[in-house]
Parts: sequence; structure tokens; C-alpha cells
Amino acid sequence: MRVYIGADHAGYELKNRVVSWLKENGHEVTDCGPFVYDAEDDYPPFVLRAAEGVAGEPGSLGVVIGGSGNGEQIAANKVRGIRAALAWNDDTAKLAREHNDANVISLGARMNSEEESLRFVEIFLGTPYSGLERHSRRIAQIGAYETGGGLPPLP
Repeated sequence: MRVYIGADHAGYELKNRVVSWLKENGHEVTDCGPFVYDAEDDYPPFVLRAAEGVAGEPGSLGVVIGGSGNGEQIAANKVRGIRAALAWNDDTAKLAREHNDANVISLGARMNSEEESLRFVEIFLGTPYSGLERHSRRIAQIGAYETGGGLPPLP
């Protein structure tokens, strides 16, 4: 599977470890940076490139990493077609895929250990979307709004 990855200075070391882990586990990786540690870098240039990659290649997934993962998730979700989810435990990594068909996982390098973060990535990549009608309906409502379809009707 193709996996796009981007980070910032706070996620730089974890990004490099995740890239190695992905390659060791047979994934094709597109590393969107950063490629050198710079304590003053900004995450949007790297994260938006990773999200654009995922959006442009159906079937691919993405990983974005920062100190908390919050800003990276927000940035990735600005790209049309991206459903980025912040994972902080096994359940959030699993449910992001299973219920929300998320195509990008966001990690906080300062929030979890390397071991935990790698496990979240493994769970995320290994969990299929459930395809249940209620989840598909909700995703479709979000997609329609994203493409200018307006607010979904109230029940």
C-alpha cells in the first residue's frame, strides 16, 4: 500500500521511525518531509503535501505527525477528500478506519511513545472500513457538504 507521510520538527524523529517501519512492512512510502530537523519549521507545507498525495491516489493512506497531532489533523482535513483522524489510543486508530473510513491518521509525537504510535499506525493500516450503511450515509453527508451541497437536513 502507498502511504504518504508528513510531519514537522516535533514529529521529525517519529516520522523517520514510521517511514522505516512502513518500508520494513512492505509499504510504498512517499515521504513529504521534513528531511532535516529545523526547530522553526511549519507543518502545513509537509502535511498538506501528504494529504494532497492521498487525495490524488485512491486506495492510499496517510500519516501526519506533530507535537500533539492537532494542527496536523486540522491542516490535512482542509484538503478535499481527506478524512484525517487524531489517534491517541488503539480504539481511536481502529474506529477512524472502521467507522469513518479515515484516509489519514494524525499522531502526536509528544503524546504517545514510539511503540504506541507504531501500533496505532499498524492498527490504522490494517483495519478495513466497515461499509455499514449508517457510516456510509454519514460520510456521504460530509462529502456533500464539502463539495458545496449545503447542510444535511435535520431529522
